[in-house]
Amino acid sequence: QVRLQQSGGGSVQTGGSLRLSCTAAQNYYLLNCLGWFRRVPGKEREAVASIYSGGGVTYEAEAVKGRFTISVDDAKRTWYLQMDGLKLEDTAMYYCAADPRGTDCLVGTWRNAGGYWGQGTQVTVAS
Repeated sequence: QVRLQQSGGGSVQTGGSLRLSCTAAQNYYLLNCLGWFRRVPGKEREAVASIYSGGGVTYEAEAVKGRFTISVDDAKRTWYLQMDGLKLEDTAMYYCAADPRGTDCLVGTWRNAGGYWGQGTQVTVAS
């Protein structure tokens, strides 16, 4: 089992920045695909960004491309989502995710079925 601990988030004005962090408390070696999802009430949870442990190529959803950056620090068992140029439509509950299997990790169809989830953190963008 792997417990994920999120931090970051909060409220910011449009155009502002926030950084989310997610740390695997144990068994980090089991994890393959790491990422972030978000959910707005009434909508499905969507993949925002993802990366393989060890770094390298990343995936960012079209809605956040060029504004959000995902990165990983294996030594700290932690991955990050740097969110710049925040828009009103970025308001959502954000969840970190980690999947031992890694299937579809970088193609936007990753659902983290059977993977692990953080507790969620609210990001609110106001004008």
